[in-house]
Amino acid sequence: MTCQPDDVAELSGTVAVWVIPVHFSFTFFFPLNRFLQCQLKNMVIAISAGVALVVHIFVCWLFVYGLKLGVIGTMATVNVSWWLNVFILFTYATCGGCPLTWTGFSIEAFTGLWEFAKLSASSGVMLCLESWYYKILILMTGNLKDAKIAVDSLSICMAINGLEMMIPLAFLAATGYDQSLSSVRVANELGAGNGRRARFAVIISVTESLIIGLIFSVLIVFLHDQIGWIFSSSEIVIKAVTDLSILLAFTILLNSVQPVLSGVAIGSGWQSFVAYINLGCYYLIGLPLGFVMGWIFKSGVKGIWAGMIFGGTAMQTLILIFIVMRCDWEKEAQKASVRVNKWSISNSEGRH
Repeated sequence: MTCQPDDVAELSGTVAVWVIPVHFSFTFFFPLNRFLQCQLKNMVIAISAGVALVVHIFVCWLFVYGLKLGVIGTMATVNVSWWLNVFILFTYATCGGCPLTWTGFSIEAFTGLWEFAKLSASSGVMLCLESWYYKILILMTGNLKDAKIAVDSLSICMAINGLEMMIPLAFLAATGYDQSLSSVRVANELGAGNGRRARFAVIISVTESLIIGLIFSVLIVFLHDQIGWIFSSSEIVIKAVTDLSILLAFTILLNSVQPVLSGVAIGSGWQSFVAYINLGCYYLIGLPLGFVMGWIFKSGVKGIWAGMIFGGTAMQTLILIFIVMRCDWEKEAQKASVRVNKWSISNSEGRH
């Protein structure tokens, strides 16, 4: 293993400092986002995101090309757009946009916090283990021999994967929470005691997302020598992206199913169980396998990525598929109904 180049490490440190305000915006954005999604006010969220995107493009051009602020200007733009999104959603929710559900600040907001915190903690661990996995991939790549080219090409692949992954994540929201992309949702149907409809929601969401993933994977394979030009004009970087295109296509295919299954897990209350699966597949199998293939077998970034994909993501996806296929949805619906009744009783007692 080689040391990470000083200029790469220094620039990464600069970006890390400037991205701190973005993380604080998440603490406001995601609760607001979920609050509005539960009321099927998805159009409001879409309009807010569209306004923030337009402002982001303009401010990015101003900071990067007009004021020549470089990477700092780029990160400052990200801060502006995220906080603008928060401001729009907060203003809408508290200034008359939700008259039936927002009646002002109340002490009732603090009832049932312990139950909420326990569920949130397990959900957070599950999602963090997934998110950190691919961040570690980039970290490991930064310590390879030609780190600049490796990080550049991998970052482009991750950007393409992230853009495509927004579609499966939309299905995750539909299956795990209360955003409606299909007429039935796992969380709602389980809570209502409808196990058969919950199973139907799972089948439809996974199938639709898988079809979309297949389409994008095929496009990546056919356009493997063209996709890099969207992000870079460097011939070396483009060639490196081309070499990684097959792995990118396979990753997109896996990620068309895995996030939806994670949404099913969240909607079914399996967060703690799936957190253990993620820990085992990602960090006890995937990372060691990636390390062995990348450094022991001298396969570089392709070896690291392949090891982490086949050893971690693929195995986790197969386990989730097995669990979902063997699930007794009627039994899960009964459990969910009991939990909902207990939660309702505890909340009513807390108010009194």
